[in-house]
Amino acid sequence: MEKRIETERLILRPLTENDVNDVFEWAGDPIVNKYMPYPVHKSPVTVQEWIRTINPENNEFGFVLKENGKVIGSGNIRPESETQYTVGYNINRAYWGKGYATEAASAMIRWAHDTLGIQEFTAQHATANTASGNVLRKCGFQIDHYGQYSRYDGSETFDATFLKMHID
Repeated sequence: MEKRIETERLILRPLTENDVNDVFEWAGDPIVNKYMPYPVHKSPVTVQEWIRTINPENNEFGFVLKENGKVIGSGNIRPESETQYTVGYNINRAYWGKGYATEAASAMIRWAHDTLGIQEFTAQHATANTASGNVLRKCGFQIDHYGQYSRYDGSETFDATFLKMHID
């Protein structure tokens, strides 16, 4: 199964160690990381270690600009169960507000539906992160419930909005 998706402006493909410096631009940015569950990457070495340990089942994609080959974000569409997948994404803040997150998230959802036959999707965002909520609603998600999630290390907990989507 090929993990390569083309959209109007992006190529989505697995991240490689050649992407470390581009990835570090956002993975090491505390502003981009504000609502992420993982810690801010402290160096390109920690990004390289993360890329090496990506589980292929999580369908992690780098978001590459067609125009110049720069990796401007990443995301995944990973299984929550055999029939339900969850979507997540992260974009270099120099590219915020240009529709790239919506373009990439929509493409990952279409890929999971068309390639894997997935019909049920979930997502979540920090309720305070309204931009991420806007992306998910543009993709077709509807609010399911409210709750919380925490950083992996337990250092911070966020009020969260949980969303669902069904595609026939």
